[in-house]
Amino acid sequence: MTTYIALLRGINVGKAKRIAMADLRALLEDLGYTDVVTLLNSGNVVFKAGRGLPKTLAADISDAIATHLGIEVPVIVVSAKELALIVRENPFASADDPSRLLVAFVADAGMLSAMSAIEPHVVAPEQFHVGTHAAYLHCASGILESKAAEALLGKAGKAATTRNWTTVLKLQALVDKIDA
Repeated sequence: MTTYIALLRGINVGKAKRIAMADLRALLEDLGYTDVVTLLNSGNVVFKAGRGLPKTLAADISDAIATHLGIEVPVIVVSAKELALIVRENPFASADDPSRLLVAFVADAGMLSAMSAIEPHVVAPEQFHVGTHAAYLHCASGILESKAAEALLGKAGKAATTRNWTTVLKLQALVDKIDA
């Protein structure tokens, strides 16, 4: 069994697209996944699956949410191995405030080239880096004030879903616990 992380984009923000984490866990268990654990209330799920590619798992989860919960939600799935690489390749991991460091996850590494559209919005002391598995944006002055973060969270980042560094590290710790 391989450990995966499912990241749902845009749920439980405001009043639209509300999904209870208990319902999400049950839905993934009904799909045959095991060791299903959610983190926070924003669509972070760690689970084990016997087979399947991340893209296939993401499509299955998204289809099941649409069918059973009536909500259209983009889902990105990464393997535990890929998450470890994303954590390892972060050039801004030593940032003073991890809540100001965003990691953009994409369904396919080929989509990372589109993240270059964020570059023109980056204003010092912000830092932006497109890695081989994810993109990283350090908003030193805060996410709410950042035009780059607005672009990353908006139309320019539509093919991605973002998590702050604190959440990424919590997901890594959860993976480590499940795999122990």
